[in-house]
Amino acid sequence: MDTVMATDMERQTIIKPIWYVLYTKPKNEKKVYERLSLQGFECYCPCRKILKQWSDRKKWVEEPLFRSYIFIKVPSTYAERINVLQTPGVVRFLYWLGKEAEVKQSEIETIQKFLGEHKTVEIISFEAGTKLKIRDGALKGMDGTVDYQTDKEVVLNIEKLGMSLIARVSKHHVEKKI
Repeated sequence: MDTVMATDMERQTIIKPIWYVLYTKPKNEKKVYERLSLQGFECYCPCRKILKQWSDRKKWVEEPLFRSYIFIKVPSTYAERINVLQTPGVVRFLYWLGKEAEVKQSEIETIQKFLGEHKTVEIISFEAGTKLKIRDGALKGMDGTVDYQTDKEVVLNIEKLGMSLIARVSKHHVEKKI
């Protein structure tokens, strides 16, 4: 009987509300944010507008700034924390040095201020096999085929004189070959 009462008391324990980081399933940040907001929790999913390029078009989309993370002002009771963790798409609270990672209100405000000042970020993406022309740099004017890409570079396979050259080129120095 004492054990049951201790558990009930633990569930009613008040926890100081502070911002924490929730780790979500990939590409579930916005869905988790909506679900938790509908449950009455104060959360924040910082997003940025980016220009995405596909093979046939470009489109401005809103994408989370931090992939697989959202911020939540931690609920006041243990039972509410369990409800948060049982929300579809939530994986766990993020830990740092063995404790739940805490985020100060001032840090949340700094992120909000930054996003208010820098509304757009351009991300360029090319599919493997796409033919590109190099616009700038030592290889200017050469054509290549996309092998793979990183966040900032595209790796091109350039064939000249019967030889193959692999070059890492900034995405801003190439354009689609027409």
